[in-house]
Amino acid sequence: MGEAKLALPVSEEDVLRANLYRLLATTLRAGPSRQDLGMFADMHGDDTLIGQAVSAITRVAAKSSPEEVSREFHDLFIGVGRGELVPYGSYYLTGFLHEKPLARLRNDMSRLGIERRDDVAEPEDHIAALCEMMAGLIVGDFGEALDLEEQKKFFQAHIASWAKHFFTDLEGARSSVFYACIGQLGAAFMDVEDQAFLMV
Repeated sequence: MGEAKLALPVSEEDVLRANLYRLLATTLRAGPSRQDLGMFADMHGDDTLIGQAVSAITRVAAKSSPEEVSREFHDLFIGVGRGELVPYGSYYLTGFLHEKPLARLRNDMSRLGIERRDDVAEPEDHIAALCEMMAGLIVGDFGEALDLEEQKKFFQAHIASWAKHFFTDLEGARSSVFYACIGQLGAAFMDVEDQAFLMV
C-alpha cells in the first residue's frame, strides 16, 4: 500500500499569481462594476513592469465610470457584428472559432476535472475562462493545486502561444482606455509567467 500524498500548502507567491489571473478574468469576462473599479482604484503598484501596469489601472479606474468601461468592453469584444478583438485561442491560432485548440483544451479540462461553468455561453478557450482555469489550477479549485510542472504544461499548451499577442493587441486597440491598462498588465504578466516556467 502506497503512502498517502499530502497536499502542499499554496505559497504566498502562488496566491498572488492566482489573484492576477482572477483580476484579468474578471475584467475580460464583462465590464467591471462600480465596486470593482473602486477596488482597482485602491490598488498599489511598484517599479516592476507588472507594478507599473497596476499603477496605470489604478489611475484610470479612479477616473472611469462603470458605464464608460462597459461601452469600452462592448466596442472591444462585442461590437456591431463583431468587436475589435476576438478573445479566443482558436481564433488567434487558426483564424477560426471552435478549432483544434479548443478540442485539445476540452480534453485537458476533462483530464484535470475542470467543468465548464453553467452560466457561461462562450467557448472555453475565451481568454477570461483560461485565466480562471489557471487561477484554479494554481490554488486547487479543481482538486489539489497543481505542481509547477503541471501548471507549465497547461500554460504552454493553451495560453503561451497566443495570450501575449492578445494582450498586446488589447493594449493598442482603438477603443482601449481602461482596457489598454489591462492589456499592459496581461502582457507583462505573460512574460513573467513564461520566463518563470523556463526554470521549471
